[in-house]
Amino acid sequence: MLAYLVRRLLLVIPTLLGIMVLNFVIVQAAPGGPVEQVLAQIKGTATGATARVSGAGSDTLSVSGEGPRGSRGLEPELIAELERQFGFDKPPVERFLTMMGNYARLDFGESFFRDRRVVELVIDKLPVSISLGLWTTLLVYLISIPLGIRKALHDGSRFDVWTSAVVIVGYAIPAFLFAILLIVLFAGGSFIDLFPLRGLTSDDFAELSPVGKALDYLWHIALPVTAMVVGGFASLTMLTKNSFLDEIGKQYVLTARAKGLSENRVLYGHVFRNAMLIVVAGFPSAFVSVLFTGSLLIEVIFSLDGLGLLGFEAAINRDYPVMFGTLFFFTLMGLILNIVGDVMYTVIDPRIDFEARQF
Repeated sequence: MLAYLVRRLLLVIPTLLGIMVLNFVIVQAAPGGPVEQVLAQIKGTATGATARVSGAGSDTLSVSGEGPRGSRGLEPELIAELERQFGFDKPPVERFLTMMGNYARLDFGESFFRDRRVVELVIDKLPVSISLGLWTTLLVYLISIPLGIRKALHDGSRFDVWTSAVVIVGYAIPAFLFAILLIVLFAGGSFIDLFPLRGLTSDDFAELSPVGKALDYLWHIALPVTAMVVGGFASLTMLTKNSFLDEIGKQYVLTARAKGLSENRVLYGHVFRNAMLIVVAGFPSAFVSVLFTGSLLIEVIFSLDGLGLLGFEAAINRDYPVMFGTLFFFTLMGLILNIVGDVMYTVIDPRIDFEARQF
């Protein structure tokens, strides 16, 4: 197992490098870079998210006034100065090598438009995304695995039929649409004003007792997490059910029953371990998806300033340090979590031997 882990860890380096190269090339080819964003603001043509850009520095902001330089439009000197400020006066290969060298030292640079370091921005937004990701993943697994097992044991029954209908509805309704429904019903939209609509904590959070802080936090997180759980438990439930049905029909289960083992011993001593392998395999990707990408619209709807919203605004505003810094960090975490998933394989079923694998 140790040799396999070493090989997988070594493969992280070229995989991460390839992902960064591919995204760097795509972003460089995309129109509307940070220089164009600032020039659009200077000309007064910035719209939407680009209109919120605060400028790339004092020199850039000074040309947006009513002086003759700002009124004459796009002078070559102005464009050259902006390119120098953003680092675009260097060739793309040199910029990429410099960026990756900084990342190797865990230096992710400073945001173009927020005047803060990328690490500081991520740390500020991380509590919101961790709250959504951990609670959602935990609840999805706590609901989906028992429900999927029971559906497999009662396949074709009335319970299986009506729970399948609920699962289909949960799968068909997007999480953001269900979030809007929750707001209408329980957050003062048209019916009950029971839950808060904004933020992760109340304004007087610091003055509350420890128990009061915990309750206030759960009060704020209830609706967003519920919306994400309803949108995420359906596929895992059906995956668990189908895995159990596949294992229950195998010969070793019939042999175990023929030997006189109790039904619980057969199900949870033999079937469970084998059926859960495919569920465990999907855990790392599910966690990363929920933590970093699945919560974007939920964060917008409930005014939660997390990593999803940070990444979206960075992409819209072409804030390259935030885009590539978060991409590097999240990709690295995703690759490591995939290795953790392989380790969990062996924990659930010690018969699995990764030493025989070359990759």
